[in-house]
Amino acid sequence: MTIVARFEIHHSQFLDPHGKVVQPLPAFAKNSKALVALYRWMVLMRAYDAKAIALQRTGQIGTFASLLGKEAVEAGVGSAMAKDDVLLMTYRENGVQMMRGVTLKELFLYWGGDERGSDYAGPRRDFPVCITIAAHATHAAGVAYAMKLRREPRVAVCMLGDGATSKGDFYEALNAAGSWKLPVVYVVTDNQWAISVPRARQSAAQTLAQKAIAAGIEGLQVDGNDVIGVRHAMDKALARARAGGGPTLIEALTYRLSDHTTADDASRYRSPDELAAAWKLEPILRLRIYLAESGAWDRGKEDALLKECNEQVQAAAQAYIDTPPPTAEQMFDHLYAVLPVALEKQRAAALSNYSLPIT
Repeated sequence: MTIVARFEIHHSQFLDPHGKVVQPLPAFAKNSKALVALYRWMVLMRAYDAKAIALQRTGQIGTFASLLGKEAVEAGVGSAMAKDDVLLMTYRENGVQMMRGVTLKELFLYWGGDERGSDYAGPRRDFPVCITIAAHATHAAGVAYAMKLRREPRVAVCMLGDGATSKGDFYEALNAAGSWKLPVVYVVTDNQWAISVPRARQSAAQTLAQKAIAAGIEGLQVDGNDVIGVRHAMDKALARARAGGGPTLIEALTYRLSDHTTADDASRYRSPDELAAAWKLEPILRLRIYLAESGAWDRGKEDALLKECNEQVQAAAQAYIDTPPPTAEQMFDHLYAVLPVALEKQRAAALSNYSLPIT
């Protein structure tokens, strides 16, 4: 018997759960200001997340998917991407969206069922939220193919959950990306639970990163609670894609500290002990400990940041609440450049029958 191929998946971590450095830091992480900036984003994400849940519980937005616990994945990805890159995401990447210029008000509008929340003031080419699991993986391959044809130094970044890696769309996308050597990075947030199905029952693979092997692309695993590790992995993957080196699959190991959505009750399928253990690994505390021990952070700065983030989130939430609801004609006005005759009649009928805004 002859061995014709060998494969390895490497795991990377720079900060352990106690905020200790376990290997030499990459260049960007040696700048305390850069790490403080990442920390500030992560704290803002958590403040936004808490407010969104409060709004949902009081009936002011619809079902919401929390990002609690994956702030390091969001900050690492968002900080590494260039302005002209394109983000394709699920419903749990609001942190990356805000880092790319989507406003908090727009995020609240989206979750409130107002489609104007997807008309981003900032990243005009980023895709809207994809609810259909893994469907956007093939979209990302298409976007990256267009970038390659145009010889643009841009990269498509597709973010998925661990459950999405069990879908056919995901495998098809990886195969296309590998075959055509596309400038795309797939980031899988392995948060251990695809709604109520644990990671161990989703796949017999030792890692999700190794699913890249069959597609002939680079696959690696990173500690998703270590923002330095995520950012470093993204930097390398993006540089590789821009240089014509093809796609990368990054598996970011973390844990979903929330329910799957506000329509879920995770206590029905996972134990309190498991959740308590996961809280000890959470990303914000880890980075705060490191910053404090390195002299870049203190209690005064923490209190000021919390106040600043809460005020920013509260102001955005109030701006959302104060926004007049869409009017009846708006469901027609953004469908076509020239509205078909049949829909013109429907629009006229809607306006004659409904003079009040849609609520």
